[in-house]
Amino acid sequence: MIHVHPKDVPLQDALTAVADPVRRAILRELAELPDWTKACGTFDLPVTKATRSHHFAVLRAAGLIEQRDEGPRRLNRLRRPEFDQAFPGLLDLVLSSPSDR
Repeated sequence: MIHVHPKDVPLQDALTAVADPVRRAILRELAELPDWTKACGTFDLPVTKATRSHHFAVLRAAGLIEQRDEGPRRLNRLRRPEFDQAFPGLLDLVLSSPSDR
């Protein structure tokens, strides 16, 4: 599993990653939880397992999340400090905007 540092992500890729409502829901949920406490399969998302995997891959490629395997579970961490340094204010805007649900 490759983790891209946010400083190496083009702005367009970051914007594309946060443009999708499913990905924004993932980010909002992770923002409310301690690091490494939420497994991929525990998110309540209106998509198939394959589509869920795609969304996590996009977030990982944009430097927004970091993942680690712990037994059969893949845990997630929002890379907020790193992302905020690379794109100041973008996550604040995404996380503070009205929910898409």
